[in-house]
Amino acid sequence: AFMFKNHVYGIDLGSNMIKIYSQNSNEILKEKNMIAIRNKDTVLAVGDEAYEIYEKNPTNVKVSSPMLNGMIANISHLEIMLQLLLDKTGRSVGRHPVIYLTEIEKRAYYSIAHTGQLRQSKVLLVERPIADALALGIPIMRTKGSMIVNIGAATTEISVIADTRVIISKVIPVGGDRLTQDILTTIRRKLNFSISERTAGRLKVSLANLEKDTKDARKIIGIDCVSGLPRERVITSPAVNEAITPAICEIITEIRAFLERIPPQIHKVILSEGIYLTGGST
Repeated sequence: AFMFKNHVYGIDLGSNMIKIYSQNSNEILKEKNMIAIRNKDTVLAVGDEAYEIYEKNPTNVKVSSPMLNGMIANISHLEIMLQLLLDKTGRSVGRHPVIYLTEIEKRAYYSIAHTGQLRQSKVLLVERPIADALALGIPIMRTKGSMIVNIGAATTEISVIADTRVIISKVIPVGGDRLTQDILTTIRRKLNFSISERTAGRLKVSLANLEKDTKDARKIIGIDCVSGLPRERVITSPAVNEAITPAICEIITEIRAFLERIPPQIHKVILSEGIYLTGGST
């Protein structure tokens, strides 16, 4: 009798994106961390398909993310999403897959591993900085001190890894979502122009570069706050950079304060090696 090989998956639960790596196919599935529910009980869509409905949804359809501020807000929605997205990886998930999850709250982990649809799986937790280090090619068995800054959607995590473990770590509540919100608010306040969250997100991706003499610009559609009518407007890169600067400065201040708390011998290694930046907002 031959043995069935367990399917192995790595799952990164981000506030904005869910990434699922399938070892069997050696592919990564990246989808928006969103779920669309019709009439409070029917799952209409998950992932990118749910995001397509976002901000266009009728009143009986609720589109939301099971994550809030980097924490799990709705465990049952998350389980449904994980199951549907795992099925999307192209092959049968198998009866007893092995799933590596980046660190989540213990309560949520217990629920996913012991009570949900995935209870047949073997679920293991991986500390996020360790997963980041492996992805960045940092030799975790040998490093004498590597500093990783993961700027995600909801939070920024600053960590130092030395001798195969995370020796110090801090999570701050500033990330890509805050940048998007700051762009939206600044444009409304300074230009009397109201734009959607999606449009603000697109401006962030295309124009936020923090360069001094940049001339980039984008034409967008929004609502004129004075007349209440839709119109086109050109938004420049300097305007977007100005909007996101306070949040970026907060992250920099936190990194500096963090560096001061690190033992001197490790501090020296980090200064010569540099700081590794990762995460979707980087």
